[in-house]
Amino acid sequence: MKICVGLSGGVDSSVAALLLKQQGYDVFAMFMQNWHDADATLHGDCEWEEDKFVAEMVARKIGIPFYFVDLSKEYRQRVVDYMFDEYSKGRTPNPDVLCNREIKFDAFLRVAQKMGADMVATGHYCRVESMPSAQEDKKIYRILEGVDPGKDQSYFLCQLSQEQLSKAIFPIGGLLKKEVRAIAREADLPSADKKDSQGICFVGKVDLPTFLQQKLKSVEGDVVEVYPSFYEQDALYLKQCGIVRGMLRDDYAGRLPVISHYISEDKAATAEDARPFDDGKIASMSDDDLRTLSKPLSYGAIKFETETYRSGKKHVRKTRYKDNPLGKIVGRHEGAQFYTIGQRKGLNIGGHKDSIFVISTDIENNIIYVGEGHTHPGLSRLCLRVAPDEIHWIRPDLEMAVGEVRRCRVRIRYRQPLQSATLLRREDGLYIVFDNAQRGITAGQFAVWYADDGEMTGSGVI
Repeated sequence: MKICVGLSGGVDSSVAALLLKQQGYDVFAMFMQNWHDADATLHGDCEWEEDKFVAEMVARKIGIPFYFVDLSKEYRQRVVDYMFDEYSKGRTPNPDVLCNREIKFDAFLRVAQKMGADMVATGHYCRVESMPSAQEDKKIYRILEGVDPGKDQSYFLCQLSQEQLSKAIFPIGGLLKKEVRAIAREADLPSADKKDSQGICFVGKVDLPTFLQQKLKSVEGDVVEVYPSFYEQDALYLKQCGIVRGMLRDDYAGRLPVISHYISEDKAATAEDARPFDDGKIASMSDDDLRTLSKPLSYGAIKFETETYRSGKKHVRKTRYKDNPLGKIVGRHEGAQFYTIGQRKGLNIGGHKDSIFVISTDIENNIIYVGEGHTHPGLSRLCLRVAPDEIHWIRPDLEMAVGEVRRCRVRIRYRQPLQSATLLRREDGLYIVFDNAQRGITAGQFAVWYADDGEMTGSGVI
């Protein structure tokens, strides 16, 4: 079997190539360039060139052919343009998920196949297994978490299809990171002590605001802090609280707060027999209640009126905003599209005891809404919805039917510990009701669900 390894210059893909070579496969390496614009990267154009140089040395050390392919055109069209479009709408895409679906296991795979490859291997920490299907001439491919819990990268592969998985090999998925390092050092690979990449795949560390400003204009707007008093009178929030109250187990009703956002991942019990919600009550929820519970809150009702006053000895007339019990303008920003839910860096807002987080962005009116502290009611949500056309089943044979309810473990971002949740398939999409409220649920990111044995079975865009 002939295998093409996507060699990035990092230790993980280097060891993947080494192991395949040692196992007797016909292996060749290919480095892909995805980006030409050095202005947006923090370290300039030399970063990818250095990675390519290290990758070439690794291939020479292992004794396998090395090739270079420029996929920057495909990457711009299928990943970067999508990113710009999503950010312009106030959504936060995940470029690494798209890179795997559109580039590594599509454009890159096709190039590798033209060069004679039967399979493509990468240095992802995950595993692929096959099993017989009902059709005798076909197999079902399962993708499972990597053995190293601190490095599992299955999340980034959540959009792959059965056809793509049938061509994929992940040689280090059954190893711990420290074992990979040890193998690289023992083989004296040039990448053995190379630090892990923190940037976008095969692009490098990107300064995101600079990157986005290539197409998205910077326009100053207000940063509005939302006070807890807002939630005491907001109709949607109060309705959500009522729905959550109706979901609680009878013996929990008097012991837990009835406000959904305060049943937090930090404080609520996580044991299956100590869950705050009743499975039967969740399963019987109406479509209207699920839609209501999944809606993000809107803060457009917070308005600021001005008043004039006289200041100083000369009684100069000035204008100021009247006090508003629901919120306050606390700063300025350079474009609401450059911020994401849960963000706390780059806000430059002082005078608070606890950290300030972005809780909502209004792209149309160019306003950022923020709240103080991890327990701010606007920072967490209990339920999210995936639209029907955004649901992706890695295992089509496990697709949920409309009306079906299923317990799963879910994550909404890379490296987030898996969260217990209930999935409900309805006509208007897939609803995910978490056992504990989740901080920073962000439109455009991927929700990914797993079975109890660590198999990733599906994903969807929030």
